[in-house]
Amino acid sequence: MKRKSMWSTAGTCIFTVLGLIYITPILIVLMNSFKKKIYINKQPFILPSEKTWNGLENYVTAIDKYGLLESVGWTVFITVGSVLLILLCTSMCAWYITRVQTGFTRMLYLLCVFSMVVPFQMVMFTLSLVADRTGLNTPWGIMIIYLGFGAGLAVFMFCGFVKSIPLEIEEAALIDGCTPIQTFFSVVLPIMKPTYISVGILETMWIWNDFLLPYLVLDLNKYKTISIAIQYMKGSYGRVDMGAIMAALILAVIPVIIFYLSCQKHIIKGVAAGAVKG
Repeated sequence: MKRKSMWSTAGTCIFTVLGLIYITPILIVLMNSFKKKIYINKQPFILPSEKTWNGLENYVTAIDKYGLLESVGWTVFITVGSVLLILLCTSMCAWYITRVQTGFTRMLYLLCVFSMVVPFQMVMFTLSLVADRTGLNTPWGIMIIYLGFGAGLAVFMFCGFVKSIPLEIEEAALIDGCTPIQTFFSVVLPIMKPTYISVGILETMWIWNDFLLPYLVLDLNKYKTISIAIQYMKGSYGRVDMGAIMAALILAVIPVIIFYLSCQKHIIKGVAAGAVKG
């Protein structure tokens, strides 16, 4: 017991130190977001003082001068729409793959799993060209692209959970007169809630923070996400408004941190629920 207690204490100390190391850059950005621009470069690791304090001026500049609120709006729209599309389509696909055991469904499952292995860099230039020619370079079109890239992990997790659902529940619904669609939405979908939440959290964090895919696909003259708007805060001749960038980074990071912290327990539940069988 003493040995286990020692290992537990040592593990807690190690992971506490690692946690502090990982959170330090965020604290530095937060601290510098309240400083005047000139002192961010000169004294980046020193707490704000009366001399360096700039209040909320950096945040006002990021919102008014660089139109950050519009970028936040497009990011929210793309994230919410893409996540809902991924959850609906992949959950139905996983249910079909699990319940209909054919060569086609097995091949479909393998393709979904294989898509998680393919690096994005292999297809990004071709994807950008296809998106431009097919009109997918809009916030509505990019949702379809996100569905393709997010389907692999989602189908994998949903399939693992569906295998743990007793088939007799669905057979009872069919006997009561439910169609397959009614069975899915009335019986299967409510049972899949833990995995829905888990997949939704993971996909939300990915899409919200994504930079490369929107940068390659979207028409940047009309639409910019938060990550792209921050990149465009760089001025000509290498000039950078560090104060506005620091404020914009905080505005971009805080929502997803709050969202993750409030929902993190559901990730463990969803993964554990999908690992019961299969």
